[in-house]
Amino acid sequence: MQETRLDTARIRAARRVIDPMFLDTPLYRCEALEPGLGCTVSIKLETANPVRSFKARGTEVVASLLADHDSRAVVCASAGNLGQALAWSGRGRGLDVTVVASRFATVAKLDRIRALGARLELVDGDHELARERAAAIARHDGIRLVEDSLDIETCEGAATIGLELVDTVPSFDAVLIALGGGALATGVGHVVKALAPEVEVICVQPLGAPALTHSWRRRRVVTTDSTNTIADGVAGRRPIPAVLDDLLLVADDAVLVQEVSIIAGMRMLLDHAGLVVEPSAALGIAAILEDRDRFAGRHVVTIVCGSNVDVDAYHRWIGAAPTHRS
Repeated sequence: MQETRLDTARIRAARRVIDPMFLDTPLYRCEALEPGLGCTVSIKLETANPVRSFKARGTEVVASLLADHDSRAVVCASAGNLGQALAWSGRGRGLDVTVVASRFATVAKLDRIRALGARLELVDGDHELARERAAAIARHDGIRLVEDSLDIETCEGAATIGLELVDTVPSFDAVLIALGGGALATGVGHVVKALAPEVEVICVQPLGAPALTHSWRRRRVVTTDSTNTIADGVAGRRPIPAVLDDLLLVADDAVLVQEVSIIAGMRMLLDHAGLVVEPSAALGIAAILEDRDRFAGRHVVTIVCGSNVDVDAYHRWIGAAPTHRS
């Protein structure tokens, strides 16, 4: 495999600075899902932690490095999950954390960022505008800007999930990874391709937020003017060139799924796995629903990456979803 920006030795070292509560998350075969999907399905559950997403694996690495260098202030842009994770990791290490988010972000995520002690600044625009504002704050105040997926710590923290997959699952054929900024996909993809190259790495993105998938397919950065998806955690418009370079090396495929399939996937995870998840976490199930023949008879791992969801919106979505019965 050609070299990505990531380093497997650093990824193994990252496990030593990440709080153990974020490591070795549940990984299990979910037989109840299988009749409706037509394949063997294992779930990697990244929601059973204080921030309810995988993001703290990366922010733990970032915060550890900042604390070691006596850097006490940090800012990031976030759709919600990264901000919570950085607030949690920073609070434990005495860091001054600022999070910039869209005022249209999920209210539950914004409330949790405040509760964790971070300063929260809201912008009247989408996540890309929040990224611009966070960069401006970092320049003006001379503090560390954490850029999800661009900063290698966020990718290598997420990559520790890949280590747990290849070290634990005796044999699987494909891993389905939610694709947003790219940290999760490039991190897990790097490890899987380095240590289990026969496993197919498939990235999944909503049809209403397709920028990085289009970029992967065309092998160049493709931006979009807007997004239209309930999966707010992956709703980016401007892929990062360095991230795309890594993704081109580790992803075997990138697919787009419809909103109705995302909602159906959320409903299946509730009905058959007892899991309340945010839309981004159901992308893997959605991909199987839309292409059962591709996965028939195979062992597929899907990473359930987050469960920070607005309760009222969740009930509206699930109430409108068809029930999938075996």
